Amino acid sequence: MRKGLFSLCVLAATTATAQSTWNARFQQYVDQYKDIAIEQMLRWKIPASITLAQGILESGAGQSWLTQQSNNHFGIKCHGWTGRTVHKDDDADNECFRAYDTAFDSFEDHSRFLATGQRYRSLFSLKTTDYKGWARGLKAAGYATNPQYANRLIDLIQLYKLYELDKAKHYDKFMTDHAKDHGVDGQQLHPIKIYNDNYYLYARRGDTFRSIGEEIGISYKKIAKYNERDRDDQLQEGEVVWLKKKQKRAPKEYKDRLHYVRRGESMYSIAQSYGIRLKSLYKMNKLKPDHDLRVGEALRLR
Repeated sequence: MRKGLFSLCVLAATTATAQSTWNARFQQYVDQYKDIAIEQMLRWKIPASITLAQGILESGAGQSWLTQQSNNHFGIKCHGWTGRTVHKDDDADNECFRAYDTAFDSFEDHSRFLATGQRYRSLFSLKTTDYKGWARGLKAAGYATNPQYANRLIDLIQLYKLYELDKAKHYDKFMTDHAKDHGVDGQQLHPIKIYNDNYYLYARRGDTFRSIGEEIGISYKKIAKYNERDRDDQLQEGEVVWLKKKQKRAPKEYKDRLHYVRRGESMYSIAQSYGIRLKSLYKMNKLKPDHDLRVGEALRLR
C-alpha cells in the first residue's frame, strides 16, 4: 500500500483503472472538479491533470466510502491533524483519516502536502504540461507502491484528455499572476477563483468596480457589464464579482438538477451564484422579468 501520509484505496484504484473505455462516472467527476484542479494548478504549480487523475484513483471517482463520509478525495491519514476525523480499515485496522468540510479543502490539503513535501521537491522543476514526468516522478518519489501507479495516471489523463486542462494558453495572464501569493503596497490581492469556465472573486468592504478593475487590469466598465450592473453600483462585502462574460448555463453536472429558491434570493443572486447570465436564466425557465419569485420554486439551470 501507500507510504507516508497517503493510502491507496485498492478497490477505488482497481475500479477506476480497470476501465479501458470511457466511463460516464469518471467524466462526471472531471466535470465536477476540474475548476478546483485548475485553481490548484495555478496556485501550487501541480498539473490539473495529475490532481484529477489521482482524485479518480483515490476516491473511486468520488464514490469511495472515505470520500462519501469525509470529503477525503486523496486518502490522507491523520498524522498531525487536529480537525475532524473518520476511521476505517486500511494498512491496519481502524486507521484514522482526515475529514474535510468540503471537497475544496481536500484538494487544497493534497496540493499543500505535495508542495511542502521534501521528497516531491524535484517535481516542481517540471512544467505543468509534463504530466508524464509528474506521474513517473510521483511513483519514483514513493507516492505509491503499486508498480503500475504512473501508468494508471497517464492512462486516465489520456483517456479523458485531462492534459488539455494543463495548457497555459487556456488561462489569462491576470489569472496566473493573481494565483501567486503576493500583494501591492502591502495590500493582499483578491484571491481569484474559477467556476463554470469563468473567473470570479468576492468583493471586500469598500470595493468598487473601479478599484477591482485597477487591481485586475480590466476596464471597470467591462467588469460591471459582465455582472449585469451599472458601473457606479455599490458592491456589498462577500458579493460575487465575475471577471468575464457569464455563461448561458450552469456547469454540466446541473443537467438534471434544479435550484429551489431560498428565502432572500432573487433571480439575479441565483444567476450570479452559478455564473449564468440573468437573461438566460429567465429564458431557460420561460419566465418574464416581472415574475414574482416564490420560496421553494424550482428553477432549471441548464
